[in-house]
Amino acid sequence: MATTPAPAPATDYPDHIDGAVLKIAGVVVLGAIMSILDITVVNVALPTFQAEFGSTGHEIAYSHVAWTVTAYTLSLATVIPLTGWAADRFGTKRLYMGAITLFTAGSALCATAWDINVLIGFRVLQGLGGGMLMPLGMTIMTRAAGPHRMGRLMAILGVPMLLGPIMGPIIGGWLIETASWHWIFLINVPLGLAALVYTYNVLDKDSPEPSESFDFLGMALMSPGLALFLFGVSSLPQEHGDISAPRVWVSMVIGVVLMASFVWHSFRPEHPLLDLRLFRNRNLTVAIITMFMFAAAFFGGLLLVPTYFQQIRGESTLHAGLLVAPQGLGAMVTMPIAGRLVDKMPIGRITPFGLILIVIGMFGLTQVDESTPYSHIIPMLFVMGLGMGATMMPLFTSALKTLTAHEVARGSTLLNITQQVSSSVGVALMSVLLTNHLNNSPVIPGTDKAPGVDGGITETGAAILSNTRPQVFAQLHLDPAAVARGLTDAATSFAQTYWVAWSLVLLTLVPALFLPRRREADHYLDDEGVPPVVVS
Repeated sequence: MATTPAPAPATDYPDHIDGAVLKIAGVVVLGAIMSILDITVVNVALPTFQAEFGSTGHEIAYSHVAWTVTAYTLSLATVIPLTGWAADRFGTKRLYMGAITLFTAGSALCATAWDINVLIGFRVLQGLGGGMLMPLGMTIMTRAAGPHRMGRLMAILGVPMLLGPIMGPIIGGWLIETASWHWIFLINVPLGLAALVYTYNVLDKDSPEPSESFDFLGMALMSPGLALFLFGVSSLPQEHGDISAPRVWVSMVIGVVLMASFVWHSFRPEHPLLDLRLFRNRNLTVAIITMFMFAAAFFGGLLLVPTYFQQIRGESTLHAGLLVAPQGLGAMVTMPIAGRLVDKMPIGRITPFGLILIVIGMFGLTQVDESTPYSHIIPMLFVMGLGMGATMMPLFTSALKTLTAHEVARGSTLLNITQQVSSSVGVALMSVLLTNHLNNSPVIPGTDKAPGVDGGITETGAAILSNTRPQVFAQLHLDPAAVARGLTDAATSFAQTYWVAWSLVLLTLVPALFLPRRREADHYLDDEGVPPVVVS
């Protein structure tokens, strides 16, 4: 971005992460924590949303409430390409503070939602603010520290990745249990105010300069196209799996046409929304393919874990959050190690081992039933966390190392959008699969005549109701045998969905095998007239 000074030669950077960089890192990490934390905070609240915004025996479909996550990540992806252009036009500090303000205001509005669709709409607003925080911070920190410290810098940026999976479900579960679901959003208000004060005092005064043109047509094609396609996919459960239903196929076809038009358009303007020309870089291409498949499988599958604990095992929101924490603890172990190793060895010797760990851990989740011992589940979550910590940041770092200085911002944009879009796709896919499995359950005879129940209660619905709203369940006097069958079927639905996620992770090993396995030339300083530096 024009507001950021050109990088100095590598010799001008100290080898250690100095105080000046740490101050900037503090701003970036605080903003990223706010943005990322709000994904995992909401994960544990999805069963609560089903009950709070639904009715007895007819809770809102899981694939519907999952849009509180999908809409947020899609809006993150939407605003990411706008960030570089807006930073040049309005100034980095001003834009960063504006993004925090928008995120905080969106959080406050989410707490006032009276309907699930209204909540989804406010989550879009919240994501528009949160989406600018990570790419702005990544570009600033990358240029502040230089290429030879990028691995250690990515480890610092990984702090929110660690805190999100650990603290998000715990904080969300505790707030829902002790207060109400509204507080998982209200908690962002004091955090946002603190971030505004810190940013104002740490970042230098802006010097906005004229910026390059922005590809508004590309933005109008990409974002609606992806949203419509995922909406069509997510509508399948409501249409009983009938892909010929107009709500499904019309949305999907329009979405595909818009996305195809976006790809065709992207090669025409000088400054496209996404610079697909960067795919000429083999290492970047392989890293993005690996990132897309990994994020879709991992984050889509991770969404289901707290829901399994609440709906199948009858755990409270707080206990579900605590039980998910081992995944974050595993990432905490390996992410700093991977950050140091990526400065010393090729990514092709790091990431495949991380993916193998995820394959092992997620295979354990494919075996879950209604009574699987926690001594089996918790170690599997920890192993998955170990794999995630050894996969995410190395992929980012490897891709950026092969770019020249003027390509870093565009490469960062492409990588961040890939992560957010793939997460959205994974969440939509896994929630639809789970909802379809749960819907394939017989209706308990006689429940269609129960007061306030239209169409009857399925066996899986009754089993979930017994664990999530026991007081309401007790008043229905349902057949215990039917409820027991429903609990078994519901647990099987989770296991079957995890088989899909496991298969996707296994397939991710294919592109990962094409990641660099030998010493590569670092081209970051090519634009400055400095010869490429060979990095291991």
